[in-house]
Amino acid sequence: MTYDESLKQLRERFGADSVATSEFRDNRRVHVASDKLFPTLKYLKEACGFDLLAELSGADYLHYPDAKDRYGVWYILVNTNDGARIVVKTFVNDPDPRLPSVYSLWHGADWMEREVFDMYGVVFEGHPDLRRILMPEEFTAYPLRKDYPMRGRGERHNFPELTRAEG
Repeated sequence: MTYDESLKQLRERFGADSVATSEFRDNRRVHVASDKLFPTLKYLKEACGFDLLAELSGADYLHYPDAKDRYGVWYILVNTNDGARIVVKTFVNDPDPRLPSVYSLWHGADWMEREVFDMYGVVFEGHPDLRRILMPEEFTAYPLRKDYPMRGRGERHNFPELTRAEG
């Protein structure tokens, strides 16, 4: 199923105003509200054949020109039968950025959601094991947020220094 056919079906299913689009360098994106995210992704998987979650990631748009929302999270889906791709993007804000987990649709979302949680603080509700994956459990900040200092906040002295074993 092509991008245009999938977009048409989404608009028929969820309403013409519920889906916005954008394009950049052959990257065709569908923008959906966070409260419509899970039903949209479920529909794309079950009705449109996008059976592979190839990527799930995020970005902090703090101080970004014309940005209305702080955090963007995107899902790159692939239809493995015909190779069609679609990017679904949504946004959340402080003080409590939350999205529904898509683990029940694609088990591969497990570590990808944990990474976005660990780096940006976006909570994925319904995730079976949402805990830090890159930073130590006792780390209290989110290092990829734009307001996190580049040199950190002095946390390094709390962590053991790892050295390469001589052999």
